[in-house]
Amino acid sequence: MSTLTLNIRRAGKADAGDIAAIHDAAWWNAYSGMIPPRALTRMIQRRGAAWWRSAIDRQTVILLLEIQGKSVGYATIGRNRVKTLPFDGEVYELYLAPEYQGIGAGSHLFLAAMGELKRRGLAGAVVWVLADNDPAIRFYQNAGGRQVAEGRETFDDRDLRKIAFAWG
Repeated sequence: MSTLTLNIRRAGKADAGDIAAIHDAAWWNAYSGMIPPRALTRMIQRRGAAWWRSAIDRQTVILLLEIQGKSVGYATIGRNRVKTLPFDGEVYELYLAPEYQGIGAGSHLFLAAMGELKRRGLAGAVVWVLADNDPAIRFYQNAGGRQVAEGRETFDDRDLRKIAFAWG
């Protein structure tokens, strides 16, 4: 019987290519058919390895999830960007390569992200999800999130509703 080795650590510049690949696959998987194709293509193309290296240079907190030594997911975290919500922290992004979704790895990454926000003294956290993204909504509801706000995001000419889930 073998056991899986799961590791979560802060990403470094050498991880930029892996993060870009995870981002591309996860976004195509999550948003195809939801976000207009041209807008989605533009969003994915601008987040290549150089973009992620620059984010790491700017001290963006990126947690990298590795299984058996392979990079399979990432989360970005920081201060809540919506000042009208009474939560200090925000999980900006949490994505896994599609083949690693549904096996519990995302829960480990989410808990690590929440723990890092708390370690940084940020009380409570929020995450935004497109309202049409049923798998993400189930994930955050199962993680104990409660819906606290709604907003809208426009992609080309399509106006999509988004939902904020919060903890704390």
